[in-house]
Amino acid sequence: MDRVGEFGAANSTSSGFVVVTTEGVPGYEVLDTHGEVFGLTVRSRNFVSDLGAGFKSLLGGELKGLTKALAASREEALTRMIEQAKTLGANGVVMMRFDVSDARDMGTEVCAYGTAVTVRKL
Repeated sequence: MDRVGEFGAANSTSSGFVVVTTEGVPGYEVLDTHGEVFGLTVRSRNFVSDLGAGFKSLLGGELKGLTKALAASREEALTRMIEQAKTLGANGVVMMRFDVSDARDMGTEVCAYGTAVTVRKL
């Protein structure tokens, strides 16, 4: 599901599957609600890139390596959430959110979650 560019910017629909951050989907009717779904990934930290990021943060500017890694983690979490929703018979997810946190100082945890729904285009 390669929907994300180098630094993010995912499409809201892919292969007829709809993902939105709102309660409803404009132009669609929610026919059924299947419950909460989530996708999770934990990426380990790289000491060398963390060291480089530390130096870069002193100078200012974007930490492109970390930005790319976070975008890839978000994509993986989103893909896993969509796959879980599909196993429930859903063709969409509403109220989608991302949660990002440290995983015991060993990595970064990214969770995509929302409510799986069946929608029909109006």
